[in-house]
Amino acid sequence: MISVIIPAYNEEQMILKTAQVIGELLEDEEIEYELIFVDDGSNDRTWECICSIAGDKVKGIRFSRNFGKEAAISAGLCEAKGECEVVIDCDLQHPPEKILEMYELWKQGYEVVEGVKISRGKESRGHRFASDCFYKLISSATGIDMSHASDFKLLDHKVVDVLGTFKEKDAFFLALSSWVGFRTGKVTYNVHQREAGISKWSRWALIKYAISNITSFTTLPMQIVTFLGGIMLIIAITLSGIAFYQKLVGIALGGFTTVIILICFIGSIMMVSMGIMGYYVAKIFDEVKNRPKYIIGAKTNDE
Repeated sequence: MISVIIPAYNEEQMILKTAQVIGELLEDEEIEYELIFVDDGSNDRTWECICSIAGDKVKGIRFSRNFGKEAAISAGLCEAKGECEVVIDCDLQHPPEKILEMYELWKQGYEVVEGVKISRGKESRGHRFASDCFYKLISSATGIDMSHASDFKLLDHKVVDVLGTFKEKDAFFLALSSWVGFRTGKVTYNVHQREAGISKWSRWALIKYAISNITSFTTLPMQIVTFLGGIMLIIAITLSGIAFYQKLVGIALGGFTTVIILICFIGSIMMVSMGIMGYYVAKIFDEVKNRPKYIIGAKTNDE
């Protein structure tokens, strides 16, 4: 049996369509399946739509509040009973027909089947540039080329079991599922346009998501503190030279030289460094509190 994990946040317009498309696709190929919708604390009728189609092959999980996509994926994988699990977006921008190709590769012995994006669909140049920078950082941290990676992938159940042993609360599914290794296959696809509704990812939400995932998976930002300090030191020396020159020619204000030197050398270098390290300390604090990744408010099979 194949389990299809579908995180959903304010997707009332897509629930029925997504269930119908994926369900018919798998039934036509006579593949036993279950669909697991994870309502990530939606504030529209997403949960009601899930409940309306719940049954033997469609299950639903509802969070007590919004915990984020990573938590929704974790909850779906934990609930899945299939021999392999597929994670796919509810908006159908990940082409459902590619599930069949992934399934065939899995039957051939591949334990992880990655969905590799050929194109990202319509997006601005700024968004594309930011995405490229993000994936380059993650690729550098993992040692794996993730420039075209996505959450759309199939995992053998034993891979899911391995991921379940990871205790970190702020896990990054896209990177971890590649980092664990195993025999990996690839399926290429073009990102489809959303059929209904709008993207729930604002620019600020994407920035926070990127920062959170980079810091949860790599210490690279801490390692560049020295580099930043070197840059600020060069600037400080330059400004200090200007300040001393103004002092010598008699055009400096009283105390100006001292202020410039102290601000540049102490303020610039130390505060930037402390800011980066402070963010990591905050991440450690969140981990040691040992709070759950998510809280399940309801399940369709509990009703």
